[in-house]
Amino acid sequence: MATEIKAPTFPESVADGTVATWHKKVGEACSRDELLVDIETDKVVLEVVAPADGVLKEIVAAEGDVVESEAIIGLFEEGAVASATPAAEGKTAATAEAAPAASSAQTETGEAILSPAARRIADEHGVDPSAIKGTGKGGRVTKEDALAHVKQAGQSQPAAAQPAAVQAPVASGGPREEKRVPMSRLRARVAERLVQAQQTAAMLTTFNEVNMKPIMDLRNKYKDVFEKSHNGTRLGFMSFFVKAAVEALKRYPAVNASIDGNDIVYHGYQDVGVAVSSDRGLVVPVLRNAENMGLAEVEAKIREYGLKARDGKLSIDEMTGGTFTISNGGVFGSLISTPILNPPQTAILGMHKIQERPMAVNGKVEILPMMYLALSYDHRLLDGKEAVTFLVAIKEMLEDPARILLEI
Repeated sequence: MATEIKAPTFPESVADGTVATWHKKVGEACSRDELLVDIETDKVVLEVVAPADGVLKEIVAAEGDVVESEAIIGLFEEGAVASATPAAEGKTAATAEAAPAASSAQTETGEAILSPAARRIADEHGVDPSAIKGTGKGGRVTKEDALAHVKQAGQSQPAAAQPAAVQAPVASGGPREEKRVPMSRLRARVAERLVQAQQTAAMLTTFNEVNMKPIMDLRNKYKDVFEKSHNGTRLGFMSFFVKAAVEALKRYPAVNASIDGNDIVYHGYQDVGVAVSSDRGLVVPVLRNAENMGLAEVEAKIREYGLKARDGKLSIDEMTGGTFTISNGGVFGSLISTPILNPPQTAILGMHKIQERPMAVNGKVEILPMMYLALSYDHRLLDGKEAVTFLVAIKEMLEDPARILLEI
């Protein structure tokens, strides 16, 4: 008897999802809790696993199909034995329609049939889709096929030639190629929220700079002892910024507030979001009750979020909420920028690269490691005085880290 495979129950904030990758073929054996399919929403990638040992009998929702919460996406036969020719059995409706036009890995125009996930990988690595051998139904190129091709291509090329992924200039009068790829759900959601922030908030940015030498000296002095004392957790710069922001938010509660219609909501806690870049786009997991966390806890949690973001394992709960956000463009070499608000939050702090610059200190010129700080804020709620003094408070605590410990 076949068991229905259903899409996960989506949170209220998620209307639907897209079937990204089927990891099993029709007729292929599966073990209990083995990954069957990835479903991509505008926030996270959700995994659907096998309910028991058995065989994937039918795929109802093909890769690229949009499904709603708890929709039937496939059928599973518990206890069945894998077929000798799985690809030939139980073709889905979607595959059956595609088979006359594309019985191999190409369409009538010669273009390879790629799953959404495989197409993103091919675009990111500049791979010709027609060069990838598809092992999916009807010759469809799966995510695994694309990854294997990229890995094999990287090993077969000389090390010096690998960076040359940029397309050579096209000779005058030659073909001018263009590619059109669907925007991922996460990227589309990020774009929507950024436009919303620009349209609904009276956004303004104030700047300052901080001397990073005190923190760098403190970090160099204690980083080895810190790592040994906290089970391998490394001491970075982000934990100092999080703790400095928390103390500043306590002093200026309006920066930690949000606007809800005609009401101002003051939060009696500091949930600090930390912007993390991933292959799928920018995500902002939240450090819950950051005011109760030590430096080691902050560093460990940020590392955990970074690994989850890389693997697409962040949950909805881990990215929901937040009363203040910190974004670090310095890891990519940004010297100065104007970060965009993360609605409905009132402010966002932008960190940048540390660069040595000549500075006047007590009438003398010294070379110091300096960082520009940027605070974008909603002028509907925050006046310039509050925003500027808030950023100055962060600057003072970073230049004298003892203030963070003493809360002064």
